[in-house]
Amino acid sequence: MATNSTPKKPAADAAAEESTETAPALPAPDVVGPPPPLNVEPVTVTLVHHHTVDGTDYPPGAKLLVSPEYAQRLRGQGYATQV
Repeated sequence: MATNSTPKKPAADAAAEESTETAPALPAPDVVGPPPPLNVEPVTVTLVHHHTVDGTDYPPGAKLLVSPEYAQRLRGQGYATQV
């Protein structure tokens, strides 16, 4: 039977090593539709008609956080209020 001669690290040291990795920057999870480009802030739109985005139904009056380009498309198609 073979034995492992490598000493085990304490759990606290192992957790500290794992936490040094940084997660990639992702858009906020509440952004609906296509993500905004880097360094572009999402905008809030108010729907005037029932609309489905990524399989989720949104009723009229729902406020969504979307990229500026997607907001422009929604307004142009009559799904969001014109500001």
